[in-house]
Amino acid sequence: MYFKQITVDGMGCLSYLIGCPMAKVAGVVDPKRDVQTYIDLARENGMKITHIFETHVHADHVSGNQELQSRTGAQICFMEETPVTFQHTSLKEDQTMSFGNVKLKFLKTPGHTPHSMSILVTDMSRSMEPWIVLTGDCLFVGDIGRPDLAGEELIDEQTHNLYNSLFNKLGAMPDNLEVFPSHGAGSLCGKGMSAKSNSTIGFEKKTNPVFQLSEESFMLQMKQNFPERPKSFTNIINMNLNGAPLLDRCPIVRDMSPAQVKQEIDQGALVLDTRDTAAFGGVHIPGSINIGFAKQTANWIGMVIDPTARLILLVSDEKKYEMMETHLHRIGYDNIIGFLYGGIAAWQESGFPIHQLWQISSEKLKNKLENSRYDSFYDVRTQAEWDNGHIKEATHLPLTSLLRQTPDIPKDKEIIITCGVGYRGNIAASYLQSQGFQHVHSLAGGMMAWINSGLPVTAKLCTDMIQ
Repeated sequence: MYFKQITVDGMGCLSYLIGCPMAKVAGVVDPKRDVQTYIDLARENGMKITHIFETHVHADHVSGNQELQSRTGAQICFMEETPVTFQHTSLKEDQTMSFGNVKLKFLKTPGHTPHSMSILVTDMSRSMEPWIVLTGDCLFVGDIGRPDLAGEELIDEQTHNLYNSLFNKLGAMPDNLEVFPSHGAGSLCGKGMSAKSNSTIGFEKKTNPVFQLSEESFMLQMKQNFPERPKSFTNIINMNLNGAPLLDRCPIVRDMSPAQVKQEIDQGALVLDTRDTAAFGGVHIPGSINIGFAKQTANWIGMVIDPTARLILLVSDEKKYEMMETHLHRIGYDNIIGFLYGGIAAWQESGFPIHQLWQISSEKLKNKLENSRYDSFYDVRTQAEWDNGHIKEATHLPLTSLLRQTPDIPKDKEIIITCGVGYRGNIAASYLQSQGFQHVHSLAGGMMAWINSGLPVTAKLCTDMIQ
């Protein structure tokens, strides 16, 4: 048996290539949209991809099933009654399929979505007993899938389905069965996934906090405190239901002059500035949003930017453009017009308007706080980070809350933003500027800089928890 897990760093997406080199056939489970990885791996191991299996309709990333089918002719397979509108093969409960020495068995495990499935994998060259279970987004390592994405009206039904799938179906399987989920750390489809990308049924039953709950406690907990749903999720679900357009049909990549960029901005286009916080702070195009390259870039784009936005990228070079383009395509942001050729320098030389986002040092902020009261000084970190230590004068306003509703203060009032190291602070500050707030500052280096300057916080802050 050939078995390979493929990871999309930052988004926490996990997909699989499974096959039999002797029979020269393989299948892909939950493919990412940029599919060359699977094609290369199959070719290198002498296999042809004949099937594409989707454990469910994904909400956090656009599937590569259309892309992969267009290049391999493979069949796309879902569990029966999955409401996708394109041609596919429907699988039934307990149906099996063989790829040479590999046997797959398909099981209904609804709860994360109404039509989710898990896949039992048996390497018949070693044993007739299953070796692996691909659990999709039902069971993760250290966590489980969230049941709220199908809509509030289905939350009770989904929660009951999820309990049954976890405790009565997956939980009844042999303890030594290896668990390989469709997401890991960094995904928004759960809320406490381990950084480890596989486990066993026995270990999860023993250590996963959810398996320690009574049925009543499970039902209660599953309706509370899920991660913020990004703006991108509804659009991604619709793309996956209807079939994502092939990437060669997306808008043609083009480099743009400052005049072309200015014209597009005047017609409603949005500039996504991918430079670092200091560069953006020094000078940027008015109204642009600063989301630089980081571990969870795609997740933050999904939180901040409308998926229907017409995007122009500001990047340091064309390679960075291609990297960001891949991030955007993975989450369904296909309306990319191009990038500003020559970067911000070309924009400035053309005499077009510029803005700054002044970075305030820890020492200067300390002096400001000592000499006057600031009721518009916001810490945009998570609740756990805030509880672990914060600046006494700050007001806690998590970034997800700020994006949902901006502060109800005059737009000409001075605002100071802090986060962990400045990344999220610049996202928040640039967003506030785009909403018309005129005097926004970001604490340079965030709480990391504040602590390293020897300045006080309200509790002991572990720097390894700062992000």
